[in-house]
Amino acid sequence: MTPSDLIFLIGYRGTGKSTVGRLLADRLGWAFVDADAQTEVAAGMSIAEIFAAEGEPGFRDRESATLLVLADLTQYVVATGGGVILRPTNRERLRRGFVAWLRVIPEVAFARLQGDPSSTTRRPKLTPAGGLDEIRTLITSREPLYRECADFVIDTDGQSPDAVASAILSAWNGGTTSQARSGPCSPSSSG
Repeated sequence: MTPSDLIFLIGYRGTGKSTVGRLLADRLGWAFVDADAQTEVAAGMSIAEIFAAEGEPGFRDRESATLLVLADLTQYVVATGGGVILRPTNRERLRRGFVAWLRVIPEVAFARLQGDPSSTTRRPKLTPAGGLDEIRTLITSREPLYRECADFVIDTDGQSPDAVASAILSAWNGGTTSQARSGPCSPSSSG
């Protein structure tokens, strides 16, 4: 496999996509971009404000528009939003790069999000339950879509961001990948 000049990091909130993405970009001498931050800049409001004004469909439209632009970049590491994989068009766009799925158990994601004061102000609840119940529900429901898109899967609980970045870099360079692509994100799929 020839390394792609675009790396997408996918996974639920709190998996370390932004932290690991910055490390990867630095090691590669590439640029880093956080797709959620780009969406907020383009909208002129936080994700929570977009949800309040336009609902989840409005946010997902904006998220898709952001990914459309980012998928044409080269020599970038892109930390995507946790729900980017919900739309088939987004999953197709992810095919343009190497996709690493950062996994985490719900309890670790919850603890990390609780430790990030900006998370509660920037990001809305996505289910009536909120909290740990929401995280468990969404990780479970999204798992097949993350799996479908991933060139490489890594569990981030108990690992340092440096170790995660090193593992992704090794897989991107043609090292052992923990999963081959299948489904709509597969390069061999028609699209």
